[in-house]
Amino acid sequence: MSTYTLTGGRLITPVRIIENGMVVVCEDKIQYAGPFDAAQVSGPVTDVGGQYISPGWIDMHTHGAGGHDFTDATEEAFIGSAKMHGMHGTAVLLPTSLCCSDDELFHMFEVFRRVKTIRGEGAAMPGMHLEGPFFAQSQRGAQDPRYVSNPDKKRWEAILAAGEGLILRWSSAPELPGAMEFARELRRRGIVSSIAHTDATDAVVCEAIENGYTHITHLYSGMSALIRINSYRYPGVIESGFLFDELTSEIIADGCHLPASLLRHCYRTLGTNRLAIVTDSMRGAGMPDGESVLGSLKDGQPCIIEDGVAKLPDRSAFAGSVATADRLVRNMRDLAGAPITDAVKMITLTPARILGLRSKGYLAAGMDADLTVFDDDIHVSRTVTSGVTVFDAAH
Repeated sequence: MSTYTLTGGRLITPVRIIENGMVVVCEDKIQYAGPFDAAQVSGPVTDVGGQYISPGWIDMHTHGAGGHDFTDATEEAFIGSAKMHGMHGTAVLLPTSLCCSDDELFHMFEVFRRVKTIRGEGAAMPGMHLEGPFFAQSQRGAQDPRYVSNPDKKRWEAILAAGEGLILRWSSAPELPGAMEFARELRRRGIVSSIAHTDATDAVVCEAIENGYTHITHLYSGMSALIRINSYRYPGVIESGFLFDELTSEIIADGCHLPASLLRHCYRTLGTNRLAIVTDSMRGAGMPDGESVLGSLKDGQPCIIEDGVAKLPDRSAFAGSVATADRLVRNMRDLAGAPITDAVKMITLTPARILGLRSKGYLAAGMDADLTVFDDDIHVSRTVTSGVTVFDAAH
């Protein structure tokens, strides 16, 4: 750890671009970020040549990358995924589980405890996101039906005990028996409770908000839309995501899970304060087309990578994305029509706020020194995590 300066950059804040900007990093914090000021320069200087410097990108929903899945539950899988995502601009990520056996999940916890504090080996991993197993079978998507269940109190208490201090968010279906008590306990522990893989109506969503649900996992994917019961129409979770200001949402902005029209709709309707972008990537992110596995190598499901996305073998449904963060930012700019400041905000400040990571998401003195440097084509040249350069395209 040391002090150094990046100059000659276009600094991205939530509201503007600072031309000819500079960032001074001291140990793991930003010491200065703003217009060039010779008096602020400290340590070795690197001129980024007019590229953008943004806060480090945060991927709050990813299952892996580079041929690795976090459910492999090995140090190699965690670090290999973090390195691949770091190469594409992600400075911070949440390793995300799939519906799996409790033994498999507990093994993930054990490995994550060992790697969580490792620095300089790719994106930082401050905590985990549990996706499941408390989902509606009818909306499970590519989740393994063997492990989908209702939120039994003894089971979630055991999972919380095994994952003590590791879990930052948990996705579940609020209409299931026991889901509201489960959400109240997550709220008590400061864990983000997220609506996912669900058939809930807007009435259930109202109750969910009252009991602690604050977020919607991959809006449009694996959830109810307008429901018709005995001739009457009821809003589902998709409509609820737009109706209730109390909820934030995330979208998989890979250009496959949602077409350009829906990317634009989400961006224009929800705005940058309520919308985050995520990869939801599986092990195929950063890998060539061909056969792959969704979930662990030991107990996962076969899938195929083609057309920029992972699919089930019969091509009846997607099996997760293979996107990296640079693709998300590029798509929100080019497909959704967002200015670069907004595209970046949806993968920096907004996820930081959703997760309660108060020292991340801004380029400002005193904030964590997480930085992503990239050009006009959204090609990443440098990723910095807590002051440590974890990817440098020049080396």
